[in-house]
Amino acid sequence: MGKTSLSPGPWNWSAVWSDMRESRALKCGYCGRTRSLNVWLRLRRRSPGVRMQGAWYCRAECLERAVAEFLARLRPAFRQNPTASHRVPLGLLLLSRQQLTAEQLRTALQAQRAAGRGKMGEWLQQLGFVTQPQVTAALARQWSCPVLIAGPGELGASRLPPIPALLLESFQMIPVELVEATGTLLMAFSEGIDYTVLYAVEQMLGCHTEACLVFPSILQQGLRALAQRRGPGDVVFDRMEGAGECAHIIANYTTKVGAEEVRLARCGEHIWVRLQGLRCETVDLVLRTPRDTPSGPQTYPQAVAVSTV
Repeated sequence: MGKTSLSPGPWNWSAVWSDMRESRALKCGYCGRTRSLNVWLRLRRRSPGVRMQGAWYCRAECLERAVAEFLARLRPAFRQNPTASHRVPLGLLLLSRQQLTAEQLRTALQAQRAAGRGKMGEWLQQLGFVTQPQVTAALARQWSCPVLIAGPGELGASRLPPIPALLLESFQMIPVELVEATGTLLMAFSEGIDYTVLYAVEQMLGCHTEACLVFPSILQQGLRALAQRRGPGDVVFDRMEGAGECAHIIANYTTKVGAEEVRLARCGEHIWVRLQGLRCETVDLVLRTPRDTPSGPQTYPQAVAVSTV
């Protein structure tokens, strides 16, 4: 019996070309409109519109409305200013470690009450009762984290991912080291650890964070050295009037720089916005917390470019 050979039939090039042009539908996260993404854009990893928080938005108007709703949901959180509940107050902790006497602690407390300002650690050092290393070690015990012994030149190396200078100053923190093998970024603080801002850094940079404490004087020197090494990069907006104003600015800047992805995170009284794209440099915006919208007409504040630290 003879062997039968199978040969492919003629290609239907029209069907092949039609298949190549077949689109993947994208659905806008705000208006629900669908838009196709053809094979050439897929190969170039580009898509029309902008992505934010895992959703895709077809137009700047949809992005602006989605951002406004996102910020409006955060407004109750803006008004809350939670303080960390430490296990043992700093003064009592220093007292238990025999680095402070009861009389010295009472004197520092009286000075703090009379002035109506300042932290206990600052008053104890100002009165000469304890040293900076002793206060930092006690804070590290409160926060259950290590103390970093480093010189200012070792903080904020240029190879580390940029974080807006305003946020570093506000939270008294600085990036120290990035372990690329595990994607872990070590952040040093001097006055206590804010885990909400650590979570924001993780969201914005796509890494895991670990915290440590460092002497305040060393951190300040590190911030100054870092500012000298890095040029302008962030854009800061102050005196914001409401969530709608913030959303308008974010959408405008997204269009202006041609960003394809928008990331947002709350950092205390500020909103950190990162605009990214394949064809544009990353741009960081920092906006002050939205307040209640006034009844009168709104005017949009001018942006101030500051150094990225």
